[in-house]
Amino acid sequence: MKSLAIIISHPIQYYVPLFKLLAQHYNLKVFYTWGEEGSNAKYDPGFKKPVAWDIPLLEGYTYEFLTNAAKDAGSHHFNGIVNPDLIEKVKAFQPDAILVYGWAYKSHLKLLRHFKGKIPIWFRGDSTLLDEKKGIKQILRTLFLKRVYRNVDKALHVGSESKKYFRKFGIKEKDLIFVPHAVDNERFAVDRSKEAQQIRASLNIKHNDILVLFAGKLEHKKNPMLLLEAFIELDLLNVHLLFVGSGELEESIKFRVLSLGSKVQSTESFLWHNKSLKERIHFMDFQNQTQMPAVYQACDLFCLPSQGPGETWGLAVNEAMACGKAVLVSDKVG
Repeated sequence: MKSLAIIISHPIQYYVPLFKLLAQHYNLKVFYTWGEEGSNAKYDPGFKKPVAWDIPLLEGYTYEFLTNAAKDAGSHHFNGIVNPDLIEKVKAFQPDAILVYGWAYKSHLKLLRHFKGKIPIWFRGDSTLLDEKKGIKQILRTLFLKRVYRNVDKALHVGSESKKYFRKFGIKEKDLIFVPHAVDNERFAVDRSKEAQQIRASLNIKHNDILVLFAGKLEHKKNPMLLLEAFIELDLLNVHLLFVGSGELEESIKFRVLSLGSKVQSTESFLWHNKSLKERIHFMDFQNQTQMPAVYQACDLFCLPSQGPGETWGLAVNEAMACGKAVLVSDKVG
């Protein structure tokens, strides 16, 4: 049986199902470079709260938490992951190939350079050129990234935009493999209709009404305010809008909703009309992984109007589609 070493910062809910599947076919070992701290609940600045996923992330495959000697440990900067024994640990495992998630950590880049030409290096990333800027910084970045990707034998691109990214920085067509972003379709496809009906009932949404859902971080790059303004302008009496999540724009969005109908008007119909509009805009706090299938199944249409910069995919779209829902997204998604 072939051996595969995977190098990744910390357990991520979207990747674990893939690791479990690979473990059924290969002698697999995942090396978590952030260290054991990376598996604990962490403050997520996007959600503005600590987040700990409520599904098992360390079952069904072999893994090891490595010692992280970084002074400021974390996945938010280059020097946040420093593993003195990473190379020796990988050597001891004797893999036939190494799959690396991300280069922008000191240990990951060192590993790429060390094993180049010794063990096949596969690289997975989801960067794109959609928000690329011009100027001297971009020229220098291009030169640097071409040097980085010289250490990669095969690049696993998640879509057409990430393929363009890898091609620009020197990966040959024959060395690109399409491995799209995915979620655990089976878990999301399980019938949760009773819970979905309860969610709709709790929000006073009738059976024949249409529910539009936004789920994720309420942040500028995902552009939830655009969805809100479009909903206000559309203003159909049988259509509801639900925001699920939290983040930096939460207060602004709620203030905008509260402001509806606040201007002094002489007609009672205007006041009633805007009261009705406000009653059709709903909010739910961050929902963890076990609850999200029911939330998606409660909606009729999922919308993600991301504008970037930095929106590399939007896996909530995969989740909504796995629940059989229609989706409406911008061209910065997927």
